[in-house]
Amino acid sequence: MMKLIKRIEELRLNMIKIKEGRSYTDPEVIAASQELDLVLDQYQEMLMKQSEKFRLER
Repeated sequence: MMKLIKRIEELRLNMIKIKEGRSYTDPEVIAASQELDLVLDQYQEMLMKQSEKFRLER
């Protein structure tokens, strides 16, 4: 999970860097945002699975 959190932070910082001087609709900004979204979705899915596993163990 820590690798995923680290990747999220890297992608977030990259998106901020790419965004400088560009609009939110710039193709590079959109691509960076979409890449971050994918990893955030993976993280959310992992959290949901852990929560479900914990709930079932109780």
